Parts: sequence; C-alpha cells; structure tokens
Amino acid sequence: MACWRPAAAAAVLTLVCGAVMVGFSSAGDPFAFFDWNVAYMKASPLGVEQQVISVNGKFPGPVVNVTTNWNVVVNVLNSLDEPLLITWDGVEQRKNSWQDGVLGTNCPIPVGWNWTYQFQVKDQIGSFFYFPSINLQRAAGGFGEFTVNNRPIISVPFDTPHGDISIFIGDWFNKNHTDLRKELDQGKALGVPDGVLMNGKGPYRYNSTLVPAGIDFETINVLPGRTYRFRVHNVGIFTCLNFRIQSHNLLLAETEGSYTVQQNYTNLDIFVGQSYSFLITMDQNASSDYYIVASARFVNGSKWDKVVGVAILHYSNSKGKASGPLPDPPNDVYDKTYSMNQARSIRWNVSASGARPNPQGSFRYGSINVTQVYVLKNKPPVLIDGKRRATLNGISYSPPETPLRLADQYNKKGVYTLDFPTRPGTGPPKIATSVINGTYRGFIEIVFQNNDTRVQSYHLDGYAFFVVGMDFGEWTDNSRGTYNKWDGVARSTIQVYAGAWTAVLVSLDNVGIWNLRSEDLDSWYLGQETYISVVNPESTNRTEMPVPDNALYCGLLKDKQQDQSPHAQGLNSSSVLKSMSGILLGAMMLITTLPAFL
Repeated sequence: MACWRPAAAAAVLTLVCGAVMVGFSSAGDPFAFFDWNVAYMKASPLGVEQQVISVNGKFPGPVVNVTTNWNVVVNVLNSLDEPLLITWDGVEQRKNSWQDGVLGTNCPIPVGWNWTYQFQVKDQIGSFFYFPSINLQRAAGGFGEFTVNNRPIISVPFDTPHGDISIFIGDWFNKNHTDLRKELDQGKALGVPDGVLMNGKGPYRYNSTLVPAGIDFETINVLPGRTYRFRVHNVGIFTCLNFRIQSHNLLLAETEGSYTVQQNYTNLDIFVGQSYSFLITMDQNASSDYYIVASARFVNGSKWDKVVGVAILHYSNSKGKASGPLPDPPNDVYDKTYSMNQARSIRWNVSASGARPNPQGSFRYGSINVTQVYVLKNKPPVLIDGKRRATLNGISYSPPETPLRLADQYNKKGVYTLDFPTRPGTGPPKIATSVINGTYRGFIEIVFQNNDTRVQSYHLDGYAFFVVGMDFGEWTDNSRGTYNKWDGVARSTIQVYAGAWTAVLVSLDNVGIWNLRSEDLDSWYLGQETYISVVNPESTNRTEMPVPDNALYCGLLKDKQQDQSPHAQGLNSSSVLKSMSGILLGAMMLITTLPAFL
C-alpha cells in the first residue's frame, strides 16, 4: 500500500488511494482518511466562558470533503470525560448500519479510547453534517460539514460557483451540555436559549442593548460579481431559524442530497437538523457590508429578542461597516401558512442527475404501491413513572445497554420488541424499547402528526424519504388526495408544524436497523425516537456489510470486548491496513440494490 503514510498527530489527513485497490471495484474507488481528536476546549461564543466540544481543536470541526463512491475512514479518539458516538446526519450508510454512530447500532467509544468508522458514500451527493449523537453533546458542539461532490462524469445542474461556503447556525445556551442534561433529568424545560451562533461565533453587534461588546463574530469575505454556494446547516437544539442575507436573493439548489428546482427566496425557515445549498450572487453595490441573519421563528415574547445570530458579508470593495436595523423576518402573524407554503414550494429537480447519470425523476415514487403505513403522533411531554418523557404513539423509547443490531447479530433475545404501534393508541404512555418491523424492499408511508404546541423536526438515518404532503389539522386517509406524487423532494429531515402533519414515503431497500428520531435535542433525549428494522428474509448476509472487525461490545456482550489502553491520537499503518482489509472484504461481498434516484 504505497499510497498510505501515517497520520500526523492532531491534524486531519486526507489522502486518496485510487486504482491500487485492485478488486474493490471496477473504478478503484478512492479512500479518504481522517484522524480526529474529540476534546473539550474553552470558548466564549456569547461572551461567557464555557466548555465546548472541538474536533482537532476546531469548533466547528473540520470538513469532510469527498466524492460519490469514495470510501471514508475516520479514526476518532475520545478525549472527553464521557462516552462518545459520532453520527453522519443524512449520509446514508448503504447496507452498513454498523457505522451509523447511534445507540441502536454502536456501543459508545469509552473515555480515552479510539474507534475507526469506515464506510462508503455509495451513490450519494450533497450537503450534510456530522455530530455527537448521545448525552446531549451536540448542544456543546462537535459538529462539522460533510460534503459529497458529484463525480466528474455527472454534470451539476448549475455553473461551478466561485467558492463554497459553509455556515452552521443554531440556538445556544451559555450552560454546559451537562447542566442542560441535568435540567432535563430533573423534569425541567430548557427555556429560552441565550442566543444563536454562526460558525461557532456570536452575533455582530448590530444592537448595543441586545449584544454586549467584545463578542467575536463571523465574517464571510467575497468578491463582487461572483456567485458562491452557501451550505447552511441548522445544528441547534430546538429552535427553527429564519435565514436571510440583507439585499441578496437565496437561489435554492440542493437540500440533503437532492437537487431542487432552482427558485429564489428572500429568506427561508431552516429547521433543526436541516441542510440547504443556496447559490448567492454578489450583485450589490457594496456601499457597506451586509448582514447575514438567523433569527428564531414560531416564538413569542420579548425574551426571544436576543435569540438572533448575525454574521457579516464583506465585499472586497466594501465602503464601510454594516449598520442600521436587520432585514425584516417574515411577518406571518395573520398568515400561519407562510412557512408551510414556503416548505411546499421546495420541489425535486426531476430532470437533474444526482449521484447517477439517470435523472432524479426516473425513480417514479408516485407509482409504487405502499406496503406499510405508520401514523406517528407526538404530544407535549408527559410524566411516566414520575419522569418527564417525550413520546411517539404513547411510547417513550428507552435505549438498552446492548445495541439492537449487535443483539441481532449474536442472537440475544429480549433486548427489544418489534411491536411499535402503527397508529396512536388509547392506553397510558409507557417507556419501552419498541421498534418498527420494516418490510425489506417494501414502501412505507410515515405520517408525523404533531399535537404539541411547538414545531418539531424528524430525521431518518440510512435513507432519503420523499416529502409528499403537509397540512394543518389531523391527518386522515382522505389527506392522501393532496399528496405530491411527482416532484416531492427527497431528503432526510423534515419539519412538522404545531397542530399539523407531514407525510413521507420511504423505499426500504437498505438492510439494517435505522434510527427514526426527533432532531430536537430535548425531545430526542427524553425518548422521542424509535428504530426501523429492515431484514433481508433470505438466508444470506450478502446484502449487508458484515460486523466490523473493530466492533465495540457492551451490555450483554461486554465479555467479548478486549481492553484498549488510552493512547495519543494517530493512526498507524498496521491498524489502517486492517481497517482497509475489512472494507475490501465487506465490499466484495456486497450486492448493491439501490433505487434509481440514488
């Protein structure tokens, strides 16, 4: 393996090993290696020093920038004082839920240990992000960009932008994530966030009353007349944020792996866990800098006035600093459908090619027969056994000590049940480890019914789903008459408005156990999640990657785990060769059965 050299400590190493990987694939799909140290660092994003989670000393973490079908190897050293898992939000682990980085599929990485994730971004493009998935850790950081580019042989449905700019927006508390966790454990609501961060920084001082002096803010430097691709991710806790750039149009081009019909917005509501790509042309006269704003939506009261993130768009020929009031947010006090109509307007570009040469629209999802229907209702948190919990269909999920996928692999019975109710029940709420029994190669309809007073967003690992409908009120069978069965966008995270429903369709072609959850961190932490089990009934494992050689073991399987001495960061050649051998072996066993739109 002449293309490999040891990684440098405390640095990201990306290197490509191409056609030398004989036998892996006909094209010799490249490898990209990353060496990460996840650790605490001190920061004061809102002017108050606190503990944040960094990756290689960066907050946000480094970018994973790869291309369709590349193999990604990420060695993660856990330098926190508690267990850690990293998940790849929206990046579909094709036939490989072992690498999903959630409690249903992985044992957490113990303190001082490292674990190497290894997966292929098979037949996928788009803008995503990674983050720590347990213990409310995302509220402290640990997130970063995950970009999957088109292969050169497949055209992108727009001209190559002059630059690629990532913006992470999210509500933020000055309390450490451990303190927020204690509040939830004590049955308290988290209350109003202390502000909104952009790329880990606080707001520009647009208002001397709301924003104290001395806060570091983000500045985006651009050239006049050029067009840039802005990838915007809401990595926050629970607040929907309206994103806008003063005097500039946002030309929407892609969301979570799907090219969209290109249309201009002056602003867009971005819900927790969602990612969007905008093409933005620097077509103003640069009489001054311009505000980039992310402000809280669907909230009431002056106490939310400070929950605003502000960065600066700086032209190279700018004549002065930005000043004056921020650009106005949407005024929908008397029009509650503004945001929903905006969401409905986001359409799939059916003529564009994504990861494959065939157009996205060649996967005619509207002509596929639905084989399963689940209506998932959430309500405001309730007390169960004296604890404040969040539910779906009256069930608050309790993660077992043994990951579900490992329990299946080693035939450990009683870890979970395949009896998640298809419709909301009438009985008292309960805590359980109840999972959806998905039908392999079936087509499932999931309706999210939000009977809470707060907007929610939901995410499904391992899949992109088709957003076919949303409306206010209670969903009924007759609601299907409003479905979009032609160009509903395919994505992995969708909002559900308070007192409303959203319907999605999913092609269950991806074998494994996949997390279906609220992306709102407090709801997720309190139990608003489940898993979909997708098992190939044939007596073969050739449609799923084998259990990795470096699997961690816990719970009922803890005796299988060998000790690992805490050590300094850095991959060594022997461990990487072993990891690569595992990837090669699994890949050669893999039969890919993907829908045409992927």
